[in-house]
Amino acid sequence: MKKVLVLFSHPKFEKSRANTALVDHIKDMEGVTFHDLYERYPDFHINVSAEKKLLSQHDIIIWHHPFYWYSCPPLMKQWIDMVLEFGWAYGPNGDALQSKTCLNVITTGGSREVYCSEGSNSYTIRQFLRPFEQTANLCGMNYLPPFAVMETHKLSDDDLIKHANKYGALITLLKDNLSNIDCNGFSFINDIPKLNTT
Repeated sequence: MKKVLVLFSHPKFEKSRANTALVDHIKDMEGVTFHDLYERYPDFHINVSAEKKLLSQHDIIIWHHPFYWYSCPPLMKQWIDMVLEFGWAYGPNGDALQSKTCLNVITTGGSREVYCSEGSNSYTIRQFLRPFEQTANLCGMNYLPPFAVMETHKLSDDDLIKHANKYGALITLLKDNLSNIDCNGFSFINDIPKLNTT
């Protein structure tokens, strides 16, 4: 069974219904390490060596965050800037993350319809997430399409439960059956048939 590291970053977690539902469902799953960056580093003083050790102990890395201004909250960006060092994560002899799998799990207030060339945001979620994808590529990781929970302010409690269950199903699939996940042609990993029949 593969081990999953959920790097969670949300400066207002206590106010997020959607993220609370998602996190509560997966944080105690077997083989999952839930790592709340704002709880661990409220002063933004990241322990780089501890974070590297944590990464080395896991096979699957999830960047879980709200979609703040088309990106992630500042602490997650700082984590990427400081932890994924030249010569360790990339560059000469920088192969510590080689062949690990990673993806973004995001929540947004906007709908899928506003994230396209004809929508008010002009670009797709995948286009906005290109820096994460290229970071993964540079580090030799296998980057999967994002898991996205959208229009969060409109979701009922039942909707949130469905999304949380699907998140849990995704993690189970990643841990147990990664080689059988075919994401070709899907903008969101939520949409793969294996998840929708789990």
